[in-house]
Amino acid sequence: MSSGISLRRSQAFAGFFSDRDFYQRLFKIALPIALTQFIMSSLNMVGVLMIGQLGAVPVAAVGLANQIFFLLNLMLFGIYSGSAMFTAQLWGMRDIPNIRKVLGLALSLGLAAGALFLVIAEAFPVAALSIYSRDPAVVALGSEYLRIIGLTFIPYAISFCYAAVLRSTGDVQTPLIVTIASLSLNTVLSFLLIFGKLGFPMLGVHGAGVAVLVSRMVELSLMLFITYRKQSAAAAKIKELFSFDASFAKKVLKPVLPVVVNEMLWSLGITAYSVVYARISTDSIAAMNIVGSFEQLAFVVFNGIGHACAVLVGNRIGAGEDEQAFRYGARSEALGVLGGVAIGSLILLSSNLILYLYKVPPQVIEYASRVLIIVGSLLWLKSSNVILFIGILRSGGDPRFALILDGLIIWVVGVPLAFLGAFVFHLPVYWVYLLVMTEELTKWCLGLYRFFSRKWIHNLAMSVTG
Repeated sequence: MSSGISLRRSQAFAGFFSDRDFYQRLFKIALPIALTQFIMSSLNMVGVLMIGQLGAVPVAAVGLANQIFFLLNLMLFGIYSGSAMFTAQLWGMRDIPNIRKVLGLALSLGLAAGALFLVIAEAFPVAALSIYSRDPAVVALGSEYLRIIGLTFIPYAISFCYAAVLRSTGDVQTPLIVTIASLSLNTVLSFLLIFGKLGFPMLGVHGAGVAVLVSRMVELSLMLFITYRKQSAAAAKIKELFSFDASFAKKVLKPVLPVVVNEMLWSLGITAYSVVYARISTDSIAAMNIVGSFEQLAFVVFNGIGHACAVLVGNRIGAGEDEQAFRYGARSEALGVLGGVAIGSLILLSSNLILYLYKVPPQVIEYASRVLIIVGSLLWLKSSNVILFIGILRSGGDPRFALILDGLIIWVVGVPLAFLGAFVFHLPVYWVYLLVMTEELTKWCLGLYRFFSRKWIHNLAMSVTG
């Protein structure tokens, strides 16, 4: 058995540096996605930097309110990435009618999720944020911000759904254009409304919330306008969107639900980490929010590669080319490791210079600096896991194994170690974060074994077309 897997490994990476066709296909999709992520993360960092001028409490308040959005975002990501398993494979068969049925089903689920989180944000913001922090000032300010951005949850659910389907069918330009416009508007409005520039009122944190609200509305309008103007695969009429029957929905939901459960278990695990960091101290959660903006920026390349890999692998499986799908997956995973080492090194070299732009207490800077040393050293581990789970296992039609590995190990390994480190051994936040990284190592080892077994390759599109 071990010799067979070793042979598969050598076959998978043969021609890694000479496969020009693969790199052309990958980067044609990955670069626009990475550019989208880069702009998003850069402007998010600018936003955190602007909030950071107001002090540690506003940084912590906005960070905690965004945890609620984070939960919604991951639920939507579960629904839409699960649906993209089908749309990518169906695009390999050029089956547009069924792509539009999947879009309609995914949109229905996404709207339900958006409505649920809208109710939480508007009716129970204090209760929701009190889970994370005991600091009354942080909870009060965060609740006010959450009520504003809660109004964006349903528009965001619609935009996200269309963007996911467009990417899975090869249209990465439209989401890129829309994201650039929306986030640029958000950044400009944030500056004007937070600090009261050019005659605008100085609203502080509330101004940041209003900027998000306006930019999300513009984002939705642009997404729908461009999609239907181009008559793309996602340009479905209302009748086409909701023409699916119960049998079709059941076939799609069977593999999609494990992805949703996976994302929810994982996101609740990340929420548990945030609770741990916040309960250590307000300085700790402020530091982790600053680190989060660095991580988002660092991950733009790997999110691009991961989503491009998902499209390529799904398309090849849908076209019946399983061996090509396996090779694409292997090359993408190797890129994740090599790229993680390179970008992690840049973080180690540059983080201290950027940290001192934040007007926060010295303790926050010290915590963030030490956590970033760990982030830079182990970025290769997290980057390769993103590609492995999103780009390979899910798109290959193996969501149940991904659920076991990604959704459960965080609770079996990561969360218990975080609580032990913080509340039993009373370690500082940077050592707790290092314990948390044990989760990533466990997933990587087990995930690679699954990849080389090839048991993850399943043609899901056949179940809805056959």
